[in-house]
Amino acid sequence: MVDVFSGRLLVDKAGRSVEAEEALQNKVVGLYFSASWCAPCRDFTPVLCGFYTELLEETEPPAPFEVVFISSDHSAEEMAGYMRAMHGDWLALPFHDPYKHDLKKKYNITAIPKLVIVKQTGEVITDKGRKQIRDKGLSCFRNWLEAADIFQNFSS
Repeated sequence: MVDVFSGRLLVDKAGRSVEAEEALQNKVVGLYFSASWCAPCRDFTPVLCGFYTELLEETEPPAPFEVVFISSDHSAEEMAGYMRAMHGDWLALPFHDPYKHDLKKKYNITAIPKLVIVKQTGEVITDKGRKQIRDKGLSCFRNWLEAADIFQNFSS
C-alpha cells in the first residue's frame, strides 16, 4: 500500500493531513469507494464502521488494518459531512486529489460502494470486501491477513 500512495498525503476525519506511507505501513488496506448521495453506500458504511471498530479497538494488539475512503461525492463539503456523520476513524484521499481517478481505473470501479482489499504492494486480495464482511463478519479478516504477506503478531 505504501507503493500505491507513495509520497501522498491522506486526511483523517478531522481534516488533518496524514503521511500515507506511515499510516498504511504493514497493514491490510481497504480501499472504500463510496459517496454520501449513494443509498447502498449509506447502508454499508455503518457495517464497515462496526467491522473497523471491532478490529482496531476491541482486539489486543489492534488489527493491522486501515481503510482509505475514495470519495465520489459532488463536493469537498459533501465528502467532509459524510465522513463526520457516518465514517469510522479511517483515512481518506483528499477530495481534490486527481489520483482518485487513477485508483478507480486501476481497480476497475464501475459502481459504488466498493471495498477493495489490497496488499502493501497495491495488489488485490479481494474486490468483494463488502460482500465478505456482510457474509462472514470479522472472520474474513484472517483470510485477508494471510493473503497480505505482512509480518504481524495479530491473533483473533
